[in-house]
Amino acid sequence: MWPIDTAPLLFSLLLQQADVTPSHLQQDPDSRATAEEEAPSLLSRLKPEGGVDVYYAHNFNQPANAANFIPGTGTSAKRDGEITLNLASLGVSLAPEPVGFKVLLGFGTGAEVVHAAEPVGVTTGPDLWRYVQQASLSFAHGPVVLEAGIYPSHIGLESFQSQLNWTYTRSWMGELSPYYQTGLKGTWTLDPKWSVQLHLLNGWQTIGDNNHGLAVGTQVAYSGDRLSASFNTFIGEEGNEGSDGLRLFADVVATYRVTEALRLAATADIGTQHIPGGERAYWYAAGLNARYQFAEPVALVGRAEVYRDADGLMTGTGQTLTAGTLTLEVKPATPLVLKLEARYDHSTEDVFAGKATTDEGTPVPKDSETLVVLGAVAYF
Repeated sequence: MWPIDTAPLLFSLLLQQADVTPSHLQQDPDSRATAEEEAPSLLSRLKPEGGVDVYYAHNFNQPANAANFIPGTGTSAKRDGEITLNLASLGVSLAPEPVGFKVLLGFGTGAEVVHAAEPVGVTTGPDLWRYVQQASLSFAHGPVVLEAGIYPSHIGLESFQSQLNWTYTRSWMGELSPYYQTGLKGTWTLDPKWSVQLHLLNGWQTIGDNNHGLAVGTQVAYSGDRLSASFNTFIGEEGNEGSDGLRLFADVVATYRVTEALRLAATADIGTQHIPGGERAYWYAAGLNARYQFAEPVALVGRAEVYRDADGLMTGTGQTLTAGTLTLEVKPATPLVLKLEARYDHSTEDVFAGKATTDEGTPVPKDSETLVVLGAVAYF
């Protein structure tokens, strides 16, 4: 019989000779190392982002309703005579390796305007989606990336986020084409310079849909050392339920780096759609932008554009809009952008709110407006 004081030592020796660790606690060293390697990799792919975009706008019309631009537009500097929040956003993304996602939420006057036309229906409408900028899943395999959900539009030069644009206020072409879309996107990178996209969409800047017809979008894009260009299309049923409204639209965007300091951008749109009565509406537009970088923190941007909506389908009034914009951009720090902007808009019709009011209290419209805007965006 072992002396009692040697029993613990003997028991320890026996445990060293035999593995008595319960099976559910055993772990292969290789698998443990793999798990430790994968965890940091996943965290390194997560990228938070956000920002705050505020502005002060002065409209020389002094609109009685304090609203700049025409109804349904104004995703920047919509309110007159106020220091106002245009957009506060916060989100996170995971790079697709091979699966990823992005969720970006935002609120402010810009978010209210961009979602105002969402069709109201069962579990859809502006009240439900007003804070969503993007919510999408992605899958990457070789040169192909698939994305499904709510994501930025493939059409146009300008972004919904102010820090990504040359000017502070958007062009009429930007305001009257989609900033976001909902559906399924496939992107094929053919080589370092060429890529193509195919989209299956619910509609023209809608999350819900107001009819049973889906839309198709395409893009062919080229990205070179000096020239970048894309040709974008949209084909889809945009009439209300029960009405004929097939929309055909094409958009060309090109940017060219003339020198290290000077860059040019040109855009052109053309669209047509069936309207009730068997007729067809047409609209077309063109714009030219120039950006000169004086020094690392200072740039000057000029923009001129014309938007012809003869049948009033896009703007609500048969008219031709012209606009000129001059923007001084200063970046005092990496995450901060300041933009001081002067803008003049003119229409062939009286569509801009004025200071005087009718007997009903609505603003008497004028055919032009002049704005001075100071915008500030801090982002990460």
